Amino acid sequence: MSRSPRRALAALCAATALALTAPLAAATPAAAATPAAATAPATATTAATTTTRYSGTLQDGATWIADKPAQWNGILLLFSHGFGPLTAADAPSGAVAAELLAEGYALAGSSYDPHGSAWALKSAEQDQYATITAFGNTAGRPAHVVSVGVSMGGLVNAEIARDGAGRIDGALNLCGLVAGGVNLEDHQLDAEYALAWFFDRADLPLLVNLPDAATASALADRLTGAVNAAQQTPAGRARIALAAAYLNQAGWAPGQAPPAPTDFANQEAQQYQWLQQGVLNFIIPGRYAVEQSAGGNPSSTRGVDYTALLNRSWHADEVRALYGAAGLDLKADTAALTAGATITGSGTARANLTATSTVTSLGVPMLSIHTTADQLVPVEQENAYAARVQASGTGNLLRQAFVARQGHCNFTTAEIVAGLHALEQRLITGSWGTVTTPAALQSRAAALHLDGSAFTDWTPSPLTGIR
Repeated sequence: MSRSPRRALAALCAATALALTAPLAAATPAAAATPAAATAPATATTAATTTTRYSGTLQDGATWIADKPAQWNGILLLFSHGFGPLTAADAPSGAVAAELLAEGYALAGSSYDPHGSAWALKSAEQDQYATITAFGNTAGRPAHVVSVGVSMGGLVNAEIARDGAGRIDGALNLCGLVAGGVNLEDHQLDAEYALAWFFDRADLPLLVNLPDAATASALADRLTGAVNAAQQTPAGRARIALAAAYLNQAGWAPGQAPPAPTDFANQEAQQYQWLQQGVLNFIIPGRYAVEQSAGGNPSSTRGVDYTALLNRSWHADEVRALYGAAGLDLKADTAALTAGATITGSGTARANLTATSTVTSLGVPMLSIHTTADQLVPVEQENAYAARVQASGTGNLLRQAFVARQGHCNFTTAEIVAGLHALEQRLITGSWGTVTTPAALQSRAAALHLDGSAFTDWTPSPLTGIR
């Protein structure tokens, strides 16, 4: 594929015989919100592309933006942004936006409802549908829509891919939180509980039902400080490895070579590097936002068998080796965790989070791409998601691809665009064929002559912490 502007789905637009979903079918009443106030479109010219920017406000107060190139191919890419500020975005990065606009795509996305929690799953899906409608009313009706999501936006995108047949044609997911909010909260609490149990007992009663963001940040600072101190001893490193196993923590850190399968000391050192660099400072304030949205703490440690939980982790050999080197009794430690587990979540909060933040099926084709060493949304989430989609009978709609790189959502522009092109071929032909094999994706990415790619043959391990 050349980098010049192309009509990537122009063939799809013309191929009416393929009988894809009718573009922009009527939205549900909740999704049909039109902009309360749309600003006048602004035109900008870059070296490659002339684009028009549109924006407006939806009925719930969410804002939306869109960029449409002068030579539009009729395809709208609907972008769902990740956890963080509730600000409208329409692409994963400026570089990705520039490439996609140069290829003729229009881009759009919303902020989600800014009046609630940053975990905006209650409003995000409907706000995204409303953005399609708003774009059609102001910029022109698209012939086809492909949804794209990153991180928490990948969970939003999974919901759109489940429910959106007739409004979207396919979905591209990037580092998506596809196992859902319940599993995320459970395995993160398992790790936080283990860290507090071993290194910071005073904080054990304070891990859940966080009253505000400042309290959550202070807790994260204390636990991170406790981990830093523990890393100085063999016993501390062994117990950090145990907590990292519960966290599904990647063992390949920035600036490092991937450790050998039996280099357990190096695996722990790189897991510690992620923790030292701020994983807890992200996930604990994130817990506050999730509890806000769910109406309480959705997760329990009570009744969890922490010995069995470790035995199901692909990090178990590492933990056993480090415990042996430190002269510690692993069975005694995991039994103590099991006996001391007293945190009980709210059934109502868990039901709320399950309803808003769990996806088990697909309604349109999806390609889901993940880095192999994701410190925030473990690649093991893809294993749990694939199993659920397969059990629903819609597994034929899902394909997954993996990039050998460290970091959350750490993709090149070439990898993202190659993934989109592969998905388009599925939409055009009605069959996945071999378009999502690592070799095929590498070839597509190389043909773009952009910034490289590292697609790899990878099978993610089971997600630790599923109740």
